[in-house]
Amino acid sequence: MKAIGVIPARWGSTRFEGKVLADLLGKPVVQHVWESAKKAKALDDLVVACDDERIIKVVEAFGGKAVYTSVDQPSGTDRLAEVVNPMDVKIVVNIQGDEPLVRPIMIDNLVMALENEKVAQMATMVKRIEDDAELTNSNVVKAIFDKNGYAIYFSRYAIPYNRTNTIDKDKKPIYYKHIGMYAFTKDFLFTFRNLPKSSLETAEKLEQLRVLEYGYKIKVVETKFDTVGVDTHDDLMKVREIMLSDSPKTL
Repeated sequence: MKAIGVIPARWGSTRFEGKVLADLLGKPVVQHVWESAKKAKALDDLVVACDDERIIKVVEAFGGKAVYTSVDQPSGTDRLAEVVNPMDVKIVVNIQGDEPLVRPIMIDNLVMALENEKVAQMATMVKRIEDDAELTNSNVVKAIFDKNGYAIYFSRYAIPYNRTNTIDKDKKPIYYKHIGMYAFTKDFLFTFRNLPKSSLETAEKLEQLRVLEYGYKIKVVETKFDTVGVDTHDDLMKVREIMLSDSPKTL
């Protein structure tokens, strides 16, 4: 098998418990993710990785494939590793279970980038920031990358720092939002999982920094599409409004 998509769907959430099953226009959030990811041409298989029987029942009810993973897994990446460990697969895509605005083309582009990659064994996605309010929002992770498309750093602060403080759009730095979707080679997924947590990762609370701090490369793919993570009830309402809009700003 060339590529599999895994949708980690955890029941527990500090700010919004059971968010993946929250109703969004008549369907649970995770069903929107599944139906979109299922349209990706680059995936040979798709599975939802759950830690709760309630999620498994809902996924199976709408025709999805679900597997139970340990409730003790510390992160979605660890949940991925548990699912694909016995599988013969080359590329594993981590598709967030709480981002119902994900597009199939985003998944396809990520898989294609990693297939053609000679240096990095991991790829992720960014989108140009158009709303300045996101620059000061620590929940919006910013990314910078080099001329060859490899990540330099990820931060909750606006990077690069605009020292001249110019507001001239022709001179203002270009800022990119990190879209939290990853593709790994299966081998590197386990390499990454076994690396001790790094100091940068601990400081920023961003696990992708572990990859960079240990000297590995991350290929960055730019997209014109945005996603909105459903972390709160307000986020759910925001996504609902976007999906109902005739001309959604984030799409």
